[in-house]
Amino acid sequence: MNTLQSLDELMPLMHRHVGICVSIYMPTARKGMETQQNQIRYKNMLRQTEERLAGSDLRPSEVKEFLAPAQDLISDELFWRNQKDGLALFLSQDSFNYFKIPQSFEELVVVSERFHFKPLIGFLSNDVDFYILAVSQNNIRLFECSRYQKKEVQLAGIPLSLEEALNLDDFEKRLQLHTGSEDTKALVLKFFQQIERGLREHFRKKGALLVFAGVEYLFPIYREANTYPYLLENGIFGNPETLTADELHDQAWSFIEPTAQEKRESAIGRYHQNAGTGLTSGELKEIVRSSYHGRVAILFVPVGVQQWGNFNRSSNEVILTGNADASAEDLLDFAAIQTLLNGGVVYTLAPEEIPGEELVAAIFRY
Repeated sequence: MNTLQSLDELMPLMHRHVGICVSIYMPTARKGMETQQNQIRYKNMLRQTEERLAGSDLRPSEVKEFLAPAQDLISDELFWRNQKDGLALFLSQDSFNYFKIPQSFEELVVVSERFHFKPLIGFLSNDVDFYILAVSQNNIRLFECSRYQKKEVQLAGIPLSLEEALNLDDFEKRLQLHTGSEDTKALVLKFFQQIERGLREHFRKKGALLVFAGVEYLFPIYREANTYPYLLENGIFGNPETLTADELHDQAWSFIEPTAQEKRESAIGRYHQNAGTGLTSGELKEIVRSSYHGRVAILFVPVGVQQWGNFNRSSNEVILTGNADASAEDLLDFAAIQTLLNGGVVYTLAPEEIPGEELVAAIFRY
């Protein structure tokens, strides 16, 4: 399955390709009768794409040849029955790539000289990182997560189960029968101290929150052993072996989401505090140039809005155009991707939420 994990996977697509580039975004259903709509929706969007290409320099026979790889997907029923929440497709004369994304999209077709990535910004911009530590009788799992992504960390050098660490038979049963036993608690504490020492090297993301998942009576014991300063007071209680990685991630996000909202509000507040100092801007051309040169620390871009134009890297000139022909690109998309590539943070907001009531807004590093 072509699932997108990081910005690095898109790097080959961010360079100029031969001729026209087509980007298609569509929502998809994961299960049930709704999955039948996936193929219908896709077929309709390919028809839109064909109409756009008909207005380009391609001849009808070339349009048909261009779309052939994408057309082949229409009849692949297994492909359409195994989707996530959104599908992103990138087609040019020299490449065809698609990614199944755990994020829904509004329908969008962009025909340009470059691929269009802005709908993926929420997925790619890891503005809130967190960990999930899932502890059960038989397994210890650590997940490194952001809003839409999760990756299980390969653990080495630590016991991966209570039984392995303590050499106890039927440990869960004993623990439940003797939850008040100081001896039992001491054994559990010893186990948690072992894994806590082994986990330290894996907590690499500065300030990333940690969510504990396990039976509730283990949590206060783990909290006593823990030295990681960002452990949340709330946890996912119950046997984590009954939950998939997706379910663990979704439950953990309910605890993390308020922090994400706080970070967005803090960034907006920082914009207003620095307004008029030269460290902020709502001027599109300045922001496009600054994003390319690595000056943008935080960028705010509107959802569902495009501003077409061109950026000449040689002359540093930004030209705005009013149309979405194949020779133009969405400059908001360009600024967002350049900001991410240069280590900045991008927030996608509703148009009316952009600071300063501008089309786009940025906080500069200098």
